[in-house]
Amino acid sequence: MHNDILTIGPVTIHGYGLMISIGILVAVLVAAYRAKRKGLSADTVYSLGLIALVFGFIGAKLLYCIVEWREFIEEPMRALSGQGFVLYGGILGGVAAAMIYCRIKKISFLRYFDLVAPSISLAQGFGRMGCLLAGCCYGRRTDSFFGIVFHDSLYAPNGVRLIPTQIMSSAGNFIIAVILLLYARKDRKVGRVGAMYLILYSAGRFVIEFFRADYRGSIGVLSTSQFISIITLIMGVGLFFMDKLPFVGKRQRDASGSDDTEQ
Repeated sequence: MHNDILTIGPVTIHGYGLMISIGILVAVLVAAYRAKRKGLSADTVYSLGLIALVFGFIGAKLLYCIVEWREFIEEPMRALSGQGFVLYGGILGGVAAAMIYCRIKKISFLRYFDLVAPSISLAQGFGRMGCLLAGCCYGRRTDSFFGIVFHDSLYAPNGVRLIPTQIMSSAGNFIIAVILLLYARKDRKVGRVGAMYLILYSAGRFVIEFFRADYRGSIGVLSTSQFISIITLIMGVGLFFMDKLPFVGKRQRDASGSDDTEQ
């Protein structure tokens, strides 16, 4: 795989950045289209997309610096300016910023989380295709026919057969997106589509971590991403069954019936 797609003079288009850009564009357009069909504000989707992009970038870089704290201490500028990111940091940063934005604008975060959940998974699917082109997020060595060999990667070991975790992750994210789109075709209790995303992605990410070989930090016997996956899985299950809890059920029903105030 080659990360340098096209070079025009001093400008080089990298596959990693290109796929992420395509993923973000597709995600926002799909969410805006679905917003109009569901009577929600497309302008809010664009605002949330921009906010999530900026703070997702910051969160992904911040978590990378935490995981790679030795590199950050020794060469802080290299850690900050390099291509290293941790996806979970991007998700957490983007979601946190979106929650604050929705609170300020007095609109229902969960309604928009349900709306954009399939788009998040779509963006991740394209992003993992970028990982494949760059050779990052690579898998363990394997003798199986189901493997991939890199020859010019700055990240993955070259010349050896590796488990194609990038392809597996990308396919999994696209499958999750389809499942969520189908699930959301019927009216669901507010928060449940977003909860399904958290459950499915967390479970898939936890499993895929066993096949990866790039170091991402560890907490005990678990990788950092596996540890976060357990937390987000619990959050997803709790959100899915939130209406079953007597002390939050009424508040959720009220939130689901609230109007979007931003047009």
